[in-house]
Amino acid sequence: MQGILRQIGELLVSSIPTIIGLLIVWAGYYFLVHRKLQQVLKQRHALTQGAVEQAQKEIAQAEARTAEYEQRVREARAQIYKTQQAYRQHVMDERNAALAEARKQAGETVKKARTALEADMAAAKATLEQQASALADKVIEMVLKPAAAAGGR
Repeated sequence: MQGILRQIGELLVSSIPTIIGLLIVWAGYYFLVHRKLQQVLKQRHALTQGAVEQAQKEIAQAEARTAEYEQRVREARAQIYKTQQAYRQHVMDERNAALAEARKQAGETVKKARTALEADMAAAKATLEQQASALADKVIEMVLKPAAAAGGR
């Protein structure tokens, strides 16, 4: 057992230069590479994070512009709709006015025709009454003439 302990002790003593070399390499790595590598990684992370934040800001601005554009489109459509409605109302008003004027003229024409018809009817009645009187006189004369001629015989 003492042989094994001695061998372990010799191994430990012989490994001291390797341990010291590893510590020197580690210290050199830490001071020469690791610190600068950490700084570069921090800078990259900051740049990447900054680019991400910038992209997020631009996306938000683009969304705001899109919303504004959509609002303007909605307003333009509403304005077009209002204009169309006003035009339709104007056309309907003109149409209604034209219909009212046509109805008025038709009413006046009917009144004139009725007046003319009534005048024609009155004239026809007067003519018929006159002719009826003349015919009645003729009938009486024709009926009474033969009776007067027969009564005087």
